[in-house]
Amino acid sequence: MAGHSKWANIKHKKAKEDAKRSKIFTKHIREITVAAREGGGDPDTNPRLSLAIDNAKADNLPKDNIERAVKKGTGELDDGTGNYEDVTYEGYGPGGIAYFIEATSNNLNRTVGDIRHIFTKHGGNLGTDGSVGYMFDQKGSIKVKNEGLDEEEFMLIAIDAGAEEFEGEEDFFEVITSRETLFDVRKKLEEQDVEIESADLIRIPATEVKADPDTARKNLKLMEKFDDNDDVSNIFTNMKMDDETLALAEEES
Repeated sequence: MAGHSKWANIKHKKAKEDAKRSKIFTKHIREITVAAREGGGDPDTNPRLSLAIDNAKADNLPKDNIERAVKKGTGELDDGTGNYEDVTYEGYGPGGIAYFIEATSNNLNRTVGDIRHIFTKHGGNLGTDGSVGYMFDQKGSIKVKNEGLDEEEFMLIAIDAGAEEFEGEEDFFEVITSRETLFDVRKKLEEQDVEIESADLIRIPATEVKADPDTARKNLKLMEKFDDNDDVSNIFTNMKMDDETLALAEEES
């Protein structure tokens, strides 16, 4: 299974921890703010904003918070926190694992300092722009809870909606789309009364590096540290782990 899916499964389970709820909310608010600033405050005409709001609602972000984030993005509200903007970082973790990190920041000097520090402290290094970006393809990812759904039947629905790939996981189905068709595929699935859990742009490695348990453990720790940073919104790597390696890495951590 692709490394992005392994990490997504881990994050999916960790998201249930109440201690991280405030950080999840913060990341949703920032994404909504940037989406509204770049494409306007109407989700019907702004696909990125529509996706951001739906994902925020799935994590139970209060309606008032969503509305304030939209108004901040459109300039109707100034909360004194400054303007947020998208930024990406590239580098390598332990064992030569490639990292592509997406962040949203109102202070780029602070964020790059934090990213560099996390890399260095945990056996990695921050690279230059373009150093690993070419290793990843940007795709759309739609996740649907699989409870009550027949896998073969849903796969046909997903293909008809324009899916490029389909993966069955423990708790959900994942539909992979092209970057350009994510919004349209999501709409077509919704028209088939499919309940969408999340819809995001992801980066899938063109080739993966198989990690032994020690390398996997070190990189999972590094990914956790990045995920704990409020500015970081997504972490993508080219690390490949089979189930046995993942289990051993988690036992050793």
